[in-house]
Amino acid sequence: MLQGLPGCDLALVEEVIDTHARSGGALGRMLLDLVGVEERAFANIMAHRLQIPLADLRHREASPRATSLVEAIDARRVGVLPLDLEGNALTVAVIDPLDPDLYELLESLPVAEVNLQVGPAVEVTAALNAAYPALAEVEAQVSAFARAEVVAAARAAGAATAEPSGDDAPIIQLVNKLVTQALRDRASDVHIEPTDDHIRVRFRIDGALSDITSLPSNVGPALVSRIKIMSDMNIVERRRPQDGQFEMTIDGREVDIRVSTTSTIWGEKTVMRLLDKSRSLMRLGDLGMPPELAETYERIVRSPHGMVIASGPTGSGKTTTLYATLSDINRADLNVMTIEDPVEYVFPSINQIQINNQADVTFATGLRSILRQDPDVILVGEIRDAETARIAVQSALTGHLVLSSLHAVDSVSALYRLLDMGIEPFLVASSVNAIVAQRLVRRICDSCAAPYEPDPAERTLYAQLHGPAKDVFYRGTGCNLCSGTGFRGRVGVYEVLTVTDELRECVLAHRPLREARALAVAQGLRTLQDEAIRLVAQDVTTAREVMTKVFVADAMGELVTGW
Repeated sequence: MLQGLPGCDLALVEEVIDTHARSGGALGRMLLDLVGVEERAFANIMAHRLQIPLADLRHREASPRATSLVEAIDARRVGVLPLDLEGNALTVAVIDPLDPDLYELLESLPVAEVNLQVGPAVEVTAALNAAYPALAEVEAQVSAFARAEVVAAARAAGAATAEPSGDDAPIIQLVNKLVTQALRDRASDVHIEPTDDHIRVRFRIDGALSDITSLPSNVGPALVSRIKIMSDMNIVERRRPQDGQFEMTIDGREVDIRVSTTSTIWGEKTVMRLLDKSRSLMRLGDLGMPPELAETYERIVRSPHGMVIASGPTGSGKTTTLYATLSDINRADLNVMTIEDPVEYVFPSINQIQINNQADVTFATGLRSILRQDPDVILVGEIRDAETARIAVQSALTGHLVLSSLHAVDSVSALYRLLDMGIEPFLVASSVNAIVAQRLVRRICDSCAAPYEPDPAERTLYAQLHGPAKDVFYRGTGCNLCSGTGFRGRVGVYEVLTVTDELRECVLAHRPLREARALAVAQGLRTLQDEAIRLVAQDVTTAREVMTKVFVADAMGELVTGW
């Protein structure tokens, strides 16, 4: 009997393994689906059960000689990573050592001996992405594109030479490889930027841009044209900004890709935003709010009327928070309607409207039409102008629950932003129930976290924000799972402001913003800075990350200095 393995019912695991021995099938999937075994626990189980080594792939690189023996498509299909080839013996890391397809593949390899190791699925997948990068063939595709241009020139001159066409065309393959690599690297955006002598390609991963590859300048126009064709955009128009979208299926996952182009002095710049449609929508409990803040927020959004605003800069997770809110409050007896630009994720039981400027469907006109549809809950994707703000406020006052987002540095500033738009103070004071200000900071990678000595600027910040006593600070050193960045994933930093009677009096009396902020703090508001430094104290993120991602001001609105 297995012992000492966390995260599973060992008796049930043994039963499933015995069942697998009789019936076959993918044991890993059986354990993950039927028993709820965690990936690392499954790898431990297999290592103990079969008496084979447990692979640690966090800092290990696969040998090119070994990976050359297995095609990338086969390696991903059965979850096998060739690690080392010594003489005629091949060492591989596998996810499921009892998968019959695995042994069929291993028996076909030109080696005399295969040594198995078991690895957690997440580690094997990350190592596979590093060993078989989709961009490995970019140079070959660029060379093929150059040859195709020569062929096209020859054809124009009257020569009859065959050239690649259809899905095998180099430029089509290049776009496919870029999007595939971006999805595997967990990128949210792909930037294709022309410069004076090359095309720079960058991925935004966990909110930070990083250079991925460089392409010759002559590839740029064809690359942009291909993306425009896929997005149903005008390929002739190169001066005006354009927007479009297309869908792809990569590694069995459906991806919705939003495309934006704009003209620069060196040519057209293209940004593709990747939305993984297979990713499940988050619930309120998944956002990462501290329990007391989550309890307060859940109580607020269950109000039958009023306005709840999510504020923060672009990319701070406002839409995710609003969608999570809808997921929790949506019921069969409610008519929930949204007006969005764009509709990022589709709710099967919610009426969603897409902004369409050509059809005169704006936030303001769409919101007016929604009010004639007998709504209970309304989500306005973003308040961009005074007209939309006024209609949203009036909707909240006439018995609807209105959720929306607004660009502001913190919660109290968002309240005053409505006043700046020209909304009367008595309307703002009467309609707004709460405001959630938020940021996203990168999470320290659990697989490579290690102690380090913060620099003076980080220690000064930690002290000025009144962080609890702390002797040891952690940061990620970089591993395969985090692509060497030291961070993996992001976590929200939240500031939940309940609009009290005293704050309403501040708004009605036109008191300065700093007075309202001081009042909110005196009434118990936990600021973005309070929450951010709590995450540093808990070794979830770093002080340097707080410096760069969170607007740091004290309760009186003064910038915190010291770095």
